[in-house]
Amino acid sequence: METAMDDLFTDALRRWLTDQCPPDRVRAIEAGESHASLWESLEDSGFADALLPEERGGAGLSLQQVFPLLELCGAHALPLPLGETLLARAALAVARIEPPRGSVTLGEAVATADGGVRCDRASGGRVADWVLTCIDDSALLLPVREAQVRGAVFPLDAALTWSAATTCGAARFDAALDIRALLACVHAAQIAGALMNVCNRTLQYANDRVQFGRPIGKFQAIQHQLAVMAEHVIAARMAAQIGCRGDPTQLDRSRVAVAKARASEAALEVAAAAHAIHGAIGFTAEFDLQLYTRRLHAWRQAAGAESYWHDVLGAELLRQPDGPAFDLPRRLTEFH
Repeated sequence: METAMDDLFTDALRRWLTDQCPPDRVRAIEAGESHASLWESLEDSGFADALLPEERGGAGLSLQQVFPLLELCGAHALPLPLGETLLARAALAVARIEPPRGSVTLGEAVATADGGVRCDRASGGRVADWVLTCIDDSALLLPVREAQVRGAVFPLDAALTWSAATTCGAARFDAALDIRALLACVHAAQIAGALMNVCNRTLQYANDRVQFGRPIGKFQAIQHQLAVMAEHVIAARMAAQIGCRGDPTQLDRSRVAVAKARASEAALEVAAAAHAIHGAIGFTAEFDLQLYTRRLHAWRQAAGAESYWHDVLGAELLRQPDGPAFDLPRRLTEFH
């Protein structure tokens, strides 16, 4: 029954994304077109409540079961923070707070000297309605409409600052949420989806592009690059699945480290190989490839690149000096 429900949600979201989120619409929203109707359609479809228990109107799915949905968001370059909303609503449900209507992104923030809050990079902040953050073991739900907004490197992200008055009036609850780990979990899964899309597009291009009388995919050098790409794609997907094991509000930080570190490594390698095979055309605004490779680079850096999460894993390994070195990798990769 669980597998049937998983497939039902995955197939439904795939159809919705194919119909409602073609590359041209992604470009339009990145350029400033309103995203409101797209989010309204998505929210009305029920996907944003997949992690909520059934008694609260959700689907009661686990984070592991939701992984294919997060992967699809990356594969279709969804210009909305659906993954972040899923985890944020799950955290609000645990705190007995009714999730607000609208999209909720996650953001690492700091308190300002005047009592406000500043988030230097809110993932999807330009297209989100709310930001869930954590300050001194207190979670805050802050409205984007009341923030001072500045642009970020990636067009859908934003730097947000809230005044002391807005911060004091925000919904607040006691919860030591690991915002970075939550974001890393989402981004690792989205990277996995985008990697598969980039790999498939590159393989198709290599089979279609003819040079010296035959498709370039027939040349051994290109075949080697495609094989290496495929290895990275599969390894990143397996790692991202490891990161999605457990309670969505109390993630295993070591598992998340495995997921984000491996996915970020793959993002760099696959994006470079894809553009090498495509040549100059892959960088052009009119060609769809750049929609996904730009996300790979942005998500690789978001919530810590591979070097940060390698340090997390190394520190965890050093905290277990009495056990065999292979105990930690075995525990992190166990599937029950």
